[in-house]
Formats: sequence, C-alpha cells, structure tokens
Amino acid sequence: MIIAKEQVLNMIESLPEQIDIEELMYRFYLWEKLKSAEEDVTAGRLLSHDEVVEETSQWFR
Repeated sequence: MIIAKEQVLNMIESLPEQIDIEELMYRFYLWEKLKSAEEDVTAGRLLSHDEVVEETSQWFR
C-alpha cells in the first residue's frame, strides 16, 4: 500500500507528544489494515453474514 507523505504527517500530528515506538508501529499497522479494508469494501470484495456463517461452520466439522 502506498500512502502520501501528507497523510503520514497528518497522522503523526494527531499523536500525543510522547509515544512508545511499539504503540506507534501498532497504529501504523492498524491504519494500513483499515485502509486496506476500506479499499476492499469499495471494490466489492466482501462477504455477506450468511456467507461467513456458511464458510466458518465448516471449520468446526
């Protein structure tokens, strides 16, 4: 995933003055995952509730 420098700067500006490096990495990770999920939804790459139930029910057989 490629993001604009301005987006990164905006995210950094929203952070507290002091932040643990692990927390920072987690927030970047979470941000990337949420952006990816938004792209999937926009592109129609999603499953209905019934499809998820059907697929996961096979895990427990």
